[in-house]
Amino acid sequence: MSRLPPLEPPYAPEIKAHFDRIMRGAPPLVLFRVLAAHPRAWEKFRGGSLLDRGPLSLREREIVIDRTCALNKCEYEWGVHVATFAAPARLSDEEVRATVLGDAASPCWLPAEQALIAAVDALHHRATLSDEEFAALSVHYDDAKILEMMLLCGFYRTVSYLANGLALPLEENAARFPR
Repeated sequence: MSRLPPLEPPYAPEIKAHFDRIMRGAPPLVLFRVLAAHPRAWEKFRGGSLLDRGPLSLREREIVIDRTCALNKCEYEWGVHVATFAAPARLSDEEVRATVLGDAASPCWLPAEQALIAAVDALHHRATLSDEEFAALSVHYDDAKILEMMLLCGFYRTVSYLANGLALPLEENAARFPR
């Protein structure tokens, strides 16, 4: 059970419209229901505006999100993303596993993905990128993609804080961390 109670149906029309847009008809996640019970928090969360596609490909986006959540030990959000997006993003089982148990040197990653994962790791551990890490990213990604990657790392670190700090129960159909 979550440390804060989630909003229960029936939902106000505006909240339901938000849920339908984000979830595309699926039942809303516990995280969304907890935040929606607190209008200011829900507004700030949605104001992050990173629940859309952005300039990264789905695969790039999911590598960043999955790695960020794994580094933050957030099985809740990692599992939601893997269950929903791993197949459409064409992430293999080995790659999904490497987001948790591997690193940028894992042989399953292409050079561009290695630079992406190294940058996610650097931001997580040091809250910055070295000149070398930034240069490695710049070989493969333009400025808009680099900024999006950094924004996603921060946004999903916040999501990890929320899910972990609220002790959200794992979603029934979500993936579980590999052991």
